[in-house]
Amino acid sequence: MSKSIIVRVQSAVHGTKRVDTKASESVAVLLDKIQKEFNLGDTGWNVFQNRNKTGILRNSRAKTIDSYKIKHGDMLYLLSDEKLLSAGDQAEPMDTGRPSSSNSVREDEVDVILSKEDGKIYRSRNEQLCHHGPKGKCLHCVPLEPYDEEFLKSCEPPIKFLSFHSYIRKLTGGVDRGKFVNLENISCKIKSGCKEHPPWPGGICTKCQPNAVTLNRQKYRHVDNIMFENPVVADRFLNYWRSTGNQRLGILYGRYEPHKDVPLGIKATVAAIYEPPQQSSKNKIELLPDENEAVINEVAEKLGVMPVGWIFSDLVAEDLTKGTVKNFRGNMDAHFLSSEECIMAADFQNKYPNPCKLSSNGHFGSKFVTIVVTGDNNNQIHFDGYQVSNQCMALVRDDCLIPTKDVPELGYVKESTNEQYVPDVFYKNKDNYGNEVTQLARPLPVEYLLVDLPAAFPVQPQYTFQTNNGLKPFPVENRANIGECQDFTSLVQYMEQFPPNRFLDAMSDFHLLLFLATSDLLPLKDRMSVALEAVRTRSEDKALEFKRSEEWATVEEMMSAHAPSPPMSRQASYVGPGAAPLPPIGSTASSWTCDHCTYINKPEHTACDICSLPR
Repeated sequence: MSKSIIVRVQSAVHGTKRVDTKASESVAVLLDKIQKEFNLGDTGWNVFQNRNKTGILRNSRAKTIDSYKIKHGDMLYLLSDEKLLSAGDQAEPMDTGRPSSSNSVREDEVDVILSKEDGKIYRSRNEQLCHHGPKGKCLHCVPLEPYDEEFLKSCEPPIKFLSFHSYIRKLTGGVDRGKFVNLENISCKIKSGCKEHPPWPGGICTKCQPNAVTLNRQKYRHVDNIMFENPVVADRFLNYWRSTGNQRLGILYGRYEPHKDVPLGIKATVAAIYEPPQQSSKNKIELLPDENEAVINEVAEKLGVMPVGWIFSDLVAEDLTKGTVKNFRGNMDAHFLSSEECIMAADFQNKYPNPCKLSSNGHFGSKFVTIVVTGDNNNQIHFDGYQVSNQCMALVRDDCLIPTKDVPELGYVKESTNEQYVPDVFYKNKDNYGNEVTQLARPLPVEYLLVDLPAAFPVQPQYTFQTNNGLKPFPVENRANIGECQDFTSLVQYMEQFPPNRFLDAMSDFHLLLFLATSDLLPLKDRMSVALEAVRTRSEDKALEFKRSEEWATVEEMMSAHAPSPPMSRQASYVGPGAAPLPPIGSTASSWTCDHCTYINKPEHTACDICSLPR
């Protein structure tokens, strides 16, 4: 177990206080303790390692205190706005040129962090071009704005899209400081309530008619990078395709964090993949209703993660001996995403909108990402990341865009009918002579709707959930069709691998926690909050509290009873020399009824065939 340490935290207002922690605890746990110790609000304050406001401690549940090289007795520095010294106050971002906005919108934590950052790109003095003193600044060394195009092009690799917060800074960077900036969501529907004419199709006017839409390639993106915490997360997802050859879809759970490689950028960090109910084949995936969705999102929230995207495979084996796959996406002769996949991505993004104070609707765009697993130019498995544009989200939300039947890279904007008015949608293209012409989006190349972003794995893996290398992990949900069942038997077999002193490690499996929280056969639903907090904070004390609960004791008794009984002796068997007489007809030994699900089982079975609980 990790040794306890004491960290001193100094505040200009509250003085210095001591905080007990452990080197193995996450930074998020330390910040929670500091918040309680100083009675702070949720936002409006930061903790630094140095007095000069450098070495900021980012709120992360993946990074430990030890990774920041914080030792026993070290001093940290707390800086907060005077308005936010009491826990009841709501945090306001520092003045960065953003317009005043409604405080009722609760933005994501990463947006609050980035809205308070300077964002400027600082450059050192150029010895050849700068002719001023060491403290002076000139055109060649003055800090650049985060949206500076020349700087973004000079990066390696070049940054093709502005980050969303850089885009906001660009809008609010004028003389009026963005006083009149308002991010409006596109609407393709007729405005209701117009009384100057009969309702559509009886009439329409300029007041209620939606504007025509001219599609433009989006210049910014809400997320700039997708990072899997470790290869195991993706590998377990791909095992389904390896076993069956059928495609698979999953929901990515993780966090949105600042991305240092892009000015004011955002990174989607993937900690786990949940596989919802679905039916799939080699070229098709059909999602089924998921009655556990609300419970799973609640469990994820208590674990400190949230839905950040979706992933699906589109893999066809080329050479089984070499492990290569076919490449049929992402080149000049093929599509990146099909129109049907773009529409599904837009559905997901509309389901998970991006909260934004600059929008009158309280939301603008989405951070929800799309990952397709397919073959690259070298015929290796590759992960490609995308989002669809805000314009695509509006067209799908208002039921204007449909896929074409035969050409995957083309979508089609519906025509108006008596039931629905559809505005004209245009896009610009070049004709055979190189002239730019405006065309009606029937059909529509879906490349106008796409924003691509990199998806990768870190050099040093992180683990929000333990992988327990060398041990058999708990089965993934909704894989009963390939023999991976989440039932009582799999729970017993999984827990038998762990000695009593590794109970927290045993609980730190995302798929196990989902099973415990959704199983109607186990009495744990009311006690799961303690287990989830133990995993989120890596707290041995909380794990011990959960283990000592009456509910878990009941589960342990059930697991003990479920242990396989010893084989019958030769004398006690019903066959062979010296066999015992067969039980009489009608004897109770002919079958037994499960107390849990009432299924009638065969006499030789020690566990129920339906619910797997012990006799």
